[in-house]
Amino acid sequence: MIKINDKYFEIFIDKGAIESKISALADTINEDYVGKDVLFIAILNGSFMFASDLIKKIKLDCEISFIKVNSYEGTQSSGSINELIGLNTSVKDKHIIILEDIVDTGRTMDKIILTLQNERPSSIECCSLLFKPNAYLGIFNPKYIGFSIENKFVVGYGLDYDQKGRNLEEIYQITESQKTLNENN
Repeated sequence: MIKINDKYFEIFIDKGAIESKISALADTINEDYVGKDVLFIAILNGSFMFASDLIKKIKLDCEISFIKVNSYEGTQSSGSINELIGLNTSVKDKHIIILEDIVDTGRTMDKIILTLQNERPSSIECCSLLFKPNAYLGIFNPKYIGFSIENKFVVGYGLDYDQKGRNLEEIYQITESQKTLNENN
């Protein structure tokens, strides 16, 4: 168990399971996109570790670019999407794969896909390490999903709590026993 700021977290998905799932995702993408002009678009900040590990296993002739959006405040989605850094390459006629650390409500992914569709790519799909089906309100379902998880707050492996915890190799889930832990400390 670890403490980040004022919250306690316990290991939820270990490093080995993450590595195994990323290899499986890469294998599927490598098969699905043989001979296609692929552009990966990683969503910063959260997907940086996932994008790095996945792209190392991609055997396709591809490109990667990054955009930064923000929809979280603390442990809750703010409901608003702010594009902070834009795309710096053409997506026209390319097969786009958006790389997300987590898809929960789907609002971020929907906004990005709707924006990119105006640029006339050949296709757009999303590859997300984590997916919260019970929180999902989006239009576009992610095609490639690492882990479907409950609607609980997670941190680590690029995901943060108030900008902390991104450097953890595992994914941690917030504990339900905050009161008990606080009484013991």
